[in-house]
Amino acid sequence: MSHIHERVAALRALLAQHDLDAWIINGTDPHQSEYVCTRYRSREWISGFTGSAGTVVITKEAALLWVDSRYFIQAQQQIEGSEFIMMKVDTPSYPDPYSYLVQQLPEGGRVGIDSATLTVSAKASLEASFEGRVVLVPFSDLLDAIWLDRPPVPSREVVHLPNDIAGFSSVQKLTMVRLAMAQKGCDYTVISSLDDIAWITNLRGSDVTYNPVFLSYLVVGRQQAWLFTDPGRFDAETKDLISSDFEILDYEAVSPTLSAMLKADDVIYYNPDKTNLLLFAAFQGNKHVTGREFTTDLKASKNETELEGMRKAHLLDGVALVNFLASLDTKKGTYTEIELSTMLKQQRQRNAHCIGESFSPISGWAAHGAMCHYSADEKSNATVQGDGLLVLDTGGMYTFGLTDVTRTILFGTPTEEQKRDYTLVLKGNLALANMRFPEGTCGYQLDVLARQFLWQQGLSYFHGTGHGLGFRLGVHEGPQSISVKPLAVPLKKGMIVSDEPGIYKEGRHGIRIENILAIKEDVKTEFGQFLSFEVLTICPFERTLIDKNLLTVAEIAMVDAYHRWVFEELKDLVDSAALPYLERATECL
Repeated sequence: MSHIHERVAALRALLAQHDLDAWIINGTDPHQSEYVCTRYRSREWISGFTGSAGTVVITKEAALLWVDSRYFIQAQQQIEGSEFIMMKVDTPSYPDPYSYLVQQLPEGGRVGIDSATLTVSAKASLEASFEGRVVLVPFSDLLDAIWLDRPPVPSREVVHLPNDIAGFSSVQKLTMVRLAMAQKGCDYTVISSLDDIAWITNLRGSDVTYNPVFLSYLVVGRQQAWLFTDPGRFDAETKDLISSDFEILDYEAVSPTLSAMLKADDVIYYNPDKTNLLLFAAFQGNKHVTGREFTTDLKASKNETELEGMRKAHLLDGVALVNFLASLDTKKGTYTEIELSTMLKQQRQRNAHCIGESFSPISGWAAHGAMCHYSADEKSNATVQGDGLLVLDTGGMYTFGLTDVTRTILFGTPTEEQKRDYTLVLKGNLALANMRFPEGTCGYQLDVLARQFLWQQGLSYFHGTGHGLGFRLGVHEGPQSISVKPLAVPLKKGMIVSDEPGIYKEGRHGIRIENILAIKEDVKTEFGQFLSFEVLTICPFERTLIDKNLLTVAEIAMVDAYHRWVFEELKDLVDSAALPYLERATECL
């Protein structure tokens, strides 16, 4: 951990040089991405923590890392031996990063942060938290001076999705956005969110691992649209396809171009939660209207072509999953965590439509399964043998969609505790998937359905129950979610969400069952339109872990109906050697 100490010391020297008392690293990029390219993995570079969320604060005396409950175990292990101290988000005995700074710094203390990663709304929130007692100083990124081998801004080639895969052309999508602009009385909208840009342009890139996006900004006017990215990333055919809809300019040209093109009376629509201070400076003098990107809501409700593509992706994924599961010797076999996720990846890649994985696989054996976002590496790679549970959370990226599925796999003989825990999680999964609900219902109003059986036993889990999924985009996509957080976003027809309750017992085992659901219209009555879920994931549950005594007659019927569907969908597609496993795995309870 000496290199971590050296990096922190170098950053402190820069703090002194610039008269700063502290530095905040939020770990994102200029687009507020959840997952970032190597250039913006600043949190990982300074602390050694590799998770996708967390806040670093460096003062003259302390180095601290705030993480949420998904990463308590992982973060503690990864910073062990360094001077970093782990702080727990949303835990009463721990202050949040900004309260901490107010408490620890002298009156008038100066706190720096990279302007390119600080949004308009985050700046206002930070300043409110500081209450004038300390001063927020947006600054150029200090890490540039000490991160000597920092990777450059990536510029990998992009590909164009044909309309028969995307469903709508970029012209149609631009028309939708311009209609929304007109309704808001705006002349331009500025878009920073990378997945929104990929969706509206029907382009896919690879600048960020597992995320088919490319670093860019997009400005849409009433008549014209400008795409700011490296023009060299387009081959002649792709450039010709999109040049009639978008003028392509250099990535760095967005601010000067905006400043030059805008007239004093132009009205700008932008999202203050996604727009960084450097970009905002180009149009802050104009009148503006704020809100979530129009594209975020448009892309959340999948069109029929996208939905059909997602169904096809899940069917192909089901074939790969069953071929993989059938190949395992779960009684006497010996594997490693990485070996198992690799075996599943190889099964997916047997199909020509599989482009790769949709996210970094989670393959957690025994105690590692209790770390819900665990990622095996060469050092931690555990041997899977004997009795225990494997949490395997993986996904495939296909030409016409993506998947995200978690199955908890039994090796050897289960304990009664493991069977009880698995069945309680399964009951929650079934309760959510089989719910009918009125139009206008938000995800947080359904979340308790998945938790109720665990809560009744004094058990729980601390992550969300469901996240939105993109169409051949990011495996995490908003604005919808299913969690305890009261997010006022109604679930709508065409949205896709995960259904993934779990339980995690530190040092013992983890269990998660994840299916993907599409929201569809259901009955319409005198009380209005009702919605329900279509299950997309096609893979058996772990029958040996199900305690039938804990299931109701209705729940047993749900499991049996799901397994009958799985069998019928896959029986003619899986390898002949996998058919006996499929028959056993889908037998009626």
